[in-house]
Amino acid sequence: MKHGICLPNFGLLGDPSVLVSLARDAEQAGWDGFFPWDHLLVDRSWRTDIADTPTVLAAIAATTSRIRFGPMVAALPRRRPWLVARATATLDVLSGGRLILGVGLGWPTDPEFTAVGDEEDLRRRAEMLDESLAILEGCWSGEPFAFEGRHYRLASAAWLPRPVQRPRIPVWVGALRPFREGPLRRAARWDGVFPASDEYELVTADELAGVVRRMAEMRGPGSGPFDVVVQGMTGGVDAAADEATVTPYREAGATWWLELVTEWQGDLAAIRSRIRRGPPAG
Repeated sequence: MKHGICLPNFGLLGDPSVLVSLARDAEQAGWDGFFPWDHLLVDRSWRTDIADTPTVLAAIAATTSRIRFGPMVAALPRRRPWLVARATATLDVLSGGRLILGVGLGWPTDPEFTAVGDEEDLRRRAEMLDESLAILEGCWSGEPFAFEGRHYRLASAAWLPRPVQRPRIPVWVGALRPFREGPLRRAARWDGVFPASDEYELVTADELAGVVRRMAEMRGPGSGPFDVVVQGMTGGVDAAADEATVTPYREAGATWWLELVTEWQGDLAAIRSRIRRGPPAG
């Protein structure tokens, strides 16, 4: 199982230079990945710094050499898919093939969609997400590609350069509890699933095992590599306690453990200290 850091892009962590420095700390401490959230507003009443995640990712790509990185997750229905294709291919080339693209419908709807006049209806956002993913795959191919859908239209053109990674940049699809068939089927068509909760309770190992079973049923035998990504918290001080926390998820089928670090756990010094202690045992 690989280990990454997952953290907000707002509040104490809304300073882009802080996020970039934490990514360098994570690489030096032996973590395998660094995945900032990708929120736009979060709450209209908050007066807080919010970093632009794509800009932060570009700086991480340029200042690290080994660690994987990506948004966790990008709400594709509020982005033009061809611009995402261009940006992600550029990031993958800049980093030497280290980008992982986490995607989802976007949450919360208010204010991140309603406040700026973007699509509020979840069903339509699901259609937009599926069309966006098809466009990304076509643009990443580097071959002439055209698309005609309900929400997007793209004239034939070759989008170059291609990403470094083959056959494509890995795509992890977020699915919120309760885990409905639509998001799970979408995840099964791509490269990984990220089961999460829209509350503050973490996904349990039993819940993760259920998602893993559904992925196996949907993907079928011999379907190739597939990541199962889970978010959790360990202290990095007591190896036995960390192992007891992480092992049930690994046994349930997790391939990535994302250590959640936020200001709710302490100040910036505490966050940096946890990252520097390195990945949990287990």
